Amino acid sequence: MKTRRHFLKSSAALAALSPLSARPAASERITVGVIGCGARGFANLQGLLKEADAQVVAVCDVDTFHYREHTTRTGKPLGTEPAKALVETHYAEAKASGSYKGCDTYSDYRELCARDDIDAILVATPDHWHALMTLEALRSGKDVYCEKPVTHTFGEGQSVVAEVAKQDAIFQTGSQQRSGKEFRRAVENIHNGLIGKISRVEVGLPVGYPGPMGSDKPGDPPAHQDYEMWTGPAQMMPYMRARNHRWWRGHRNYGGGNIMDFIGHHNDINHWALDQDRGGPHSVEAIGWTWPEGDCYNTPENYEILCQYPDDITVSIASRHTGGIKWIGEDGWLHVNRGEGNRYDPWATGERPISERPEINKKSWWDDDFSPGPIEVYRSDDHHRNFLDGVKSRKQCICPAETAHRSITPGHLGFLSQDLGRPLRWDAKTETVIDDAEADKQLKASPYREPWQLSVS
Repeated sequence: MKTRRHFLKSSAALAALSPLSARPAASERITVGVIGCGARGFANLQGLLKEADAQVVAVCDVDTFHYREHTTRTGKPLGTEPAKALVETHYAEAKASGSYKGCDTYSDYRELCARDDIDAILVATPDHWHALMTLEALRSGKDVYCEKPVTHTFGEGQSVVAEVAKQDAIFQTGSQQRSGKEFRRAVENIHNGLIGKISRVEVGLPVGYPGPMGSDKPGDPPAHQDYEMWTGPAQMMPYMRARNHRWWRGHRNYGGGNIMDFIGHHNDINHWALDQDRGGPHSVEAIGWTWPEGDCYNTPENYEILCQYPDDITVSIASRHTGGIKWIGEDGWLHVNRGEGNRYDPWATGERPISERPEINKKSWWDDDFSPGPIEVYRSDDHHRNFLDGVKSRKQCICPAETAHRSITPGHLGFLSQDLGRPLRWDAKTETVIDDAEADKQLKASPYREPWQLSVS
């Protein structure tokens, strides 16, 4: 695989000198296998299929054909069969000419990872599978694109970060907001001092599930799904639709509710703005968590995680805040969310009122030709393109493993604070809970169901 990586890098250099109007030769395409053929898997498939220098050659899932949470034929079919059909329809001309052998299907991710003709693996499964699949792919010599949150437990995150470094692999996390103009511009505005020194940040995440989002009646899993393999390293629980497709994240056996669903988006952007991609908070405390009705789910409906960061910055990650990220500084505040651009409100404080700052013009600063200042951040305009370019050039992607792991750490610590009923002090440099051995041990544990285990290189 090292030879293949070198070849792809050489091909990228040659491609930069030649027109890209024609599809690259098969030997110059990045071959990709996709694990997870649900809604996110299909979204990623569509993103990859539009790139001429990528070629999807295999898909994997434990469900062959389903309609997500719907009990009847509603919406778009998902699973390995529809995924294979999508891929082969896209490459129909190439298949007819014999230049494309077709898309293989698997139910065991290990078989897909073992193929030596695959360059990259994309993981889009429920959270409790992210780490094992990512580690298998990395140890098989593959580059990896993994959906967020990058891992289900904190200990898994440390293992993935270490393995990426050991394998010298390219890794992209599906925190796609980093490739969005509105978020990049917000971060550059913060870095260039648009609102002065930051004192507080409000990270608004969605409220959790108020109760079962589907039938919570235990029953037999559908014949088209291998429920034993779907459960994998998680503890075996009775099958119910409310904890399966789409709604699985309501139970901590599989995910971390809407906290862990969205913290890898919005707090990721906050970390980018605060230069904390390799840092983190000093302290974390869970405040005011409330719970859904019944025992189907055990992730909170309402919640706040109160964090203290370097430079006396307070960060509140909570369901009560407006969705997105709001930075509050000495000269005003700035808010950004998906599709909204940036909302900005200055106030005159200190020795230099807003009226005397010509670089701030509320009517023009969102225009393409507006420069917020000399500080520019990593630019990516397409998350999948950024990953493929990284595979070729070996340049680090915009959201690598450690960045993603650090962004969701406050979520892991928030759950731990809630479980233990006390605030936690955190050493971000050593990734250790300070003066609390019990908390530190619990944070780093990854209890897997036998025979699954988290092996560390």
